[in-house]
Amino acid sequence: MDFAIPADLQAYLEELDRFIDNEITPLQMKDDNNRFFDHRREDSRTDWDRNGLPNEEWENLLKEAKLLADKAGHWRFSAPKKYGGQDGSNLWMAVIRDHFAQRGLGLHNDLQNEHSIVGNFPFVAMFEHFGTPEQQDEFILGGFDMTRRMAFGLTEPDHGSDATHMETVAVPETRDGVDGWRLDGSKMWITGMHAATHVGLFARTSGDAGDAKGITCFIVPNPTEGLEIDEFVWTFNMPTDHARFYLKNVWVPHSAILGEEGGGLALAQSFVHQNRIRQAAGSLGAAQYCVEESVKYARQRKPFGQELARNQAIQFPLVELATQCEMLRMLIYKTAWQMDQMPHKEVEKQLSDKVSMCNYWANRLVCEAADRAMQVHGGIGYSREKPFEHIFRHHRRYRITEGAEEIQMRKVGAYLFGYLGPRRETFAKT
Repeated sequence: MDFAIPADLQAYLEELDRFIDNEITPLQMKDDNNRFFDHRREDSRTDWDRNGLPNEEWENLLKEAKLLADKAGHWRFSAPKKYGGQDGSNLWMAVIRDHFAQRGLGLHNDLQNEHSIVGNFPFVAMFEHFGTPEQQDEFILGGFDMTRRMAFGLTEPDHGSDATHMETVAVPETRDGVDGWRLDGSKMWITGMHAATHVGLFARTSGDAGDAKGITCFIVPNPTEGLEIDEFVWTFNMPTDHARFYLKNVWVPHSAILGEEGGGLALAQSFVHQNRIRQAAGSLGAAQYCVEESVKYARQRKPFGQELARNQAIQFPLVELATQCEMLRMLIYKTAWQMDQMPHKEVEKQLSDKVSMCNYWANRLVCEAADRAMQVHGGIGYSREKPFEHIFRHHRRYRITEGAEEIQMRKVGAYLFGYLGPRRETFAKT
């Protein structure tokens, strides 16, 4: 077994670092753009007079960085080559996201807005596997030229982790001689609706509450008649772009269905693993950053005439965190590598528990590391002069979103005890 980072991947990390140093950091420091990253970051990013939405100048800066990265050949790295990408693997993406987060806050990688100069494109995989040729042309190519942006409309006010009980319904209805569907219901926590051109909206089309089958995904334009955004919910981590909206007599043609009618949940599951492993790598990198910054500070700070780092009360908690980072890094890299060894649809059957292990533990670890960094740094660590409060606020949400950690632990339990996954046959024989 070889645990070394492949030489070509290490060379690419160095290329990315040079690009950041030469192109992205100068843009961040240009004019007063650094206000989005220093102690003014939350206030600068938030348009308080526009329902707490992201400031347009902030989002324009992110777009400018993406365009620079796209011109340099980095932004589409994970996308298929036929769309201008490099077929970037799950392993490479995990290592890159870990590496970027270890650099700290910056324009190169700010996941509060799901932004990175090496982009993540879950909808590409979704449309590749489930979309019609026309849908692929419109939403994959349109996504890369930034004329199309898709939000993901699954969660409801009364139904979060259990989507099978969703109350949004779609019924067949013909209008002006065109077969289609009428949608009624409500959705909540739908990220990016303020800028989305469309939303992938999930609704029950058949079956009973609790059935996995019978839920269908529809591509609904935004705005569209009958789709009413009630509010953007303010959160612990501002700005907000998380909409609550209602669907009242919304109509779409039959061609708006993405994937198979009734097979929407399988579609929803098709790309969560890519998202979760990459997000886990980002949380890991941020945790490592908190540890390393705390170590440096503890060596520099000299209360009572000696380094703070001499105290075991400082050392031991950071030792525990550093140990967990090392162990988790091996699991994330191994799992990402295993994902690359099998067909996309096999990941759910074979590795879903390992992806969940990586994700829920990384999200918990980064919160612990950020909290410890505040403690080691004392008052300055609690202030916004340091990034730890921002890291904590941002990553704390991932213990709820992308599948709450309890839901992911339940998935691990199902695989461990053989109710799902490869061990199912083993337990069936006993």
